[in-house]
Amino acid sequence: MLSYRHAFHAGNHADVLKHIVLIQLLEYLGQKDTAYMYIDTHAGAGAYALDTGFAAKSAEHETGISQLWERNDLPGPVADYVKLVKDMNPSGKLRYYPGSPYCADKVAREQDRIRLFELHPSDHKILGENFRKVAAHAAEQGQRSQARGKRVMIQQADGFAGLKALLPPPSRRGLVLIDPPYEVKDDYRRVKDTLADALARFATGTYAVWYPVLQRLESRQLPDRLKRLPCQNWLNVSLAISAPLPDGVGLHNSGMFILNPPWTLEPILREIMPYLVKVLGRDAGAGFVLETGTPSAVPGSARRARSERE
Repeated sequence: MLSYRHAFHAGNHADVLKHIVLIQLLEYLGQKDTAYMYIDTHAGAGAYALDTGFAAKSAEHETGISQLWERNDLPGPVADYVKLVKDMNPSGKLRYYPGSPYCADKVAREQDRIRLFELHPSDHKILGENFRKVAAHAAEQGQRSQARGKRVMIQQADGFAGLKALLPPPSRRGLVLIDPPYEVKDDYRRVKDTLADALARFATGTYAVWYPVLQRLESRQLPDRLKRLPCQNWLNVSLAISAPLPDGVGLHNSGMFILNPPWTLEPILREIMPYLVKVLGRDAGAGFVLETGTPSAVPGSARRARSERE
């Protein structure tokens, strides 16, 4: 199905969590000189205007980035994320929001490689145009552009299938983001199957999965199924901004599940999740879950679990 457009949801509370985690994962990889590869299986349009089109109609950014925009008490990792968004809005007014490809491009170094898949024809076209604009801006600033070419490659293709050809990356260092629309039930199965295949090809890679927390059975079962994959360890974090509505409509809760996370990620999230609940929470149903462990197929493998509601 090709009806999903992420522009409707740009900058919402789910994007806040996803992009804070993504930036931290990429910054950790960047601590070593050796190049890494970032692969995004569902890249979207790359960047979004919040004051026009789909994003203006839904205004979901008001549940996320807009709540953080003018605060002066941001914890360090949240401040890093907000700064990246503010750098995209030099006027000081929140007009544009970066997608995951833009975040990756800003954090990655010249030697790192970015591989983007987007199947939707309109979003694929916009994604390419956005990276051409990045290249043009760099040229205006007298900088050598690395926005396209060997550093960034964009394919109009099914990212679930396309991932196979890229693993393992030449440097044996990499991060894969899997962020499908979950419009169809099959997306949940394909996430698990794709990760199982990816781990067989590149066991030491870091894999980050965004998922919605919904009433549907497939959504509730996905984290537990991912906990059984043959990784070294896993981290699961979710953020709810409110209690679910009685009819189950709307996204109030979402999560990031990371296979082979860096050791630094859990303490960072332990620091910032209470803050995000405080700032983004809308009622007594707001809260977060933070868990870490090793594959649950091994008896007694769970090391630590923490759940909090405020």
